[in-house]
Amino acid sequence: MALFKQVKKPVIKAAAPAGADISPLRPAYVSKPAPCGAGCPSGVSIRAWLTTIAQAEAYGRTKEEAYRIAWGIITERNPFPAVCGRVCPHPCEDGCNRREKDGAVAINALERFVGDFGLAQGLELKRLADERRSEEIAVIGAGPAGLSCAYQLARRGYAVTIFEAFSQPGGMLRYGIPKYRLPREVLDGEIARILKLGVTLKCNTAVGRDIPVEELRRNYKAVFVGIGAHRGLKLRVPGEDAANVFTGTEFLNRVNSGESVQVGRKVVVIGGGDTAIDSARVSRRLGAEVTILYRRSRSEMPAIAPEIEGALEEGVNIEYLAAPVEIIQKDGAVAGVRAIRMDLGAPDASGRPRPVPRAGSEFEIAADSVIAAISQEPETAGLEFGQNGGRWVPAEDGRVPGMDGVFTGGDAVELGLVTIAISQGRFAAEAIDAWIQGKPLEKLAAVKPIGPDRVKLDWYQPAARHERAHVAAAERATDTEIELGLSEDDALAETKRCMSCGMCLDCETCWMYCTNNCFVKLPKGEHYKVKLELCNGCKKCAEACPCGYIEMN
Repeated sequence: MALFKQVKKPVIKAAAPAGADISPLRPAYVSKPAPCGAGCPSGVSIRAWLTTIAQAEAYGRTKEEAYRIAWGIITERNPFPAVCGRVCPHPCEDGCNRREKDGAVAINALERFVGDFGLAQGLELKRLADERRSEEIAVIGAGPAGLSCAYQLARRGYAVTIFEAFSQPGGMLRYGIPKYRLPREVLDGEIARILKLGVTLKCNTAVGRDIPVEELRRNYKAVFVGIGAHRGLKLRVPGEDAANVFTGTEFLNRVNSGESVQVGRKVVVIGGGDTAIDSARVSRRLGAEVTILYRRSRSEMPAIAPEIEGALEEGVNIEYLAAPVEIIQKDGAVAGVRAIRMDLGAPDASGRPRPVPRAGSEFEIAADSVIAAISQEPETAGLEFGQNGGRWVPAEDGRVPGMDGVFTGGDAVELGLVTIAISQGRFAAEAIDAWIQGKPLEKLAAVKPIGPDRVKLDWYQPAARHERAHVAAAERATDTEIELGLSEDDALAETKRCMSCGMCLDCETCWMYCTNNCFVKLPKGEHYKVKLELCNGCKKCAEACPCGYIEMN
């Protein structure tokens, strides 16, 4: 089925006679930022790779050629398409203009499709320069920010060495995200491509403990700090020193490292973010009954909505508007949690309603283990980066203030999405390159994307969004990947739902509506040109353009 309406070529009328009123306006093709790209923290040109696949046949490309080009567009800024296609909460889809019609384009599912294609085909990341520079750069931390920074520096010809405290690279991607969400062969495959560019990786090497920071500053031209936030925060309630009280990051790290963690029959998880949900679902896979205590309502939970639904499907119980006041101990071990009901008051600094304890509403829950997943922060001991209050590494345009040649990004600066960490790693690499070469750092100005008022939603044929299938809850084994990828047919059909907002769709509408034959088709890939000498400024082309690409100037 065609995804846009076909318009018959109108009858061509004669050009306006000499002396007739002719508008001074003339059409111009003006590309505009698409909302999907504007919503992507990594700044990937989403519209470009979607339309590359959607228009493959029209442009004389095979499907495989289109997939390769799309993969190259994504990895220009994000070397983890298969990873992000699984774990990113896809803010790009929130702005998709197609939401106003029949649902946003399934960008995240398509990114996974392209990323998996790249892994299956063994596609390699491209260098920006063949020359090898003499400067050596140290990267602290092999998480998404550090690996992104290393990738962007290596492709520019720099020699990069990554120092990683854990035994394997990946940071929170490996030690914080369960295997059922992110299979390790996917993570390992995308990391291997970065290392293949010549990046040196030194694991089991904690900077500040095994090697002094000052040694790195002496031996390397620049240092990037991407240590992540692996230290979970304490609850600060009585009884927290009991055996089998974990922080969320500690619990997930131990499980993801292959340790056998005994949680008992009943587990209480405190928190409402992704770490809390992951901890609860992993505990279920360890055979426990799980209750989550969250002090606000469902609508305020910061966790990804599909992950919350997945937890509920798997039998996790969520007690909303409840918070712990004490860990109940018996013989030094966890015996339960005493909690209190909460009411929502005025908004706090986060903009969410402030939870207020309800007097006399205490209740108890039996527990063999408690997992505190309320927040986390970087472990900065021994690093001495002039951190703000000892918790976070400060940053100004990717640089650590007062420390020449030291740059930072990712969760070391502030907790954020994986795609934000990737973006900050890339930006820091650009800042390092500019600093070394004595050039000004180019920063992209904020731009307003084209909105649904500038595209003609009714012009596009209705087309239901293609959703990913899931493994049934009863069939989910310990490490079974739950979310399945799109089939090739579904992926191809989904790319055709992209409306190419703000850019030519090659729909021929302008050509068909012009009565003066002003529009001339160019070779494939070059769209059209306008013969302005034939134009009388009637504006039909701009009024009919479904993508909002044509303006009258």
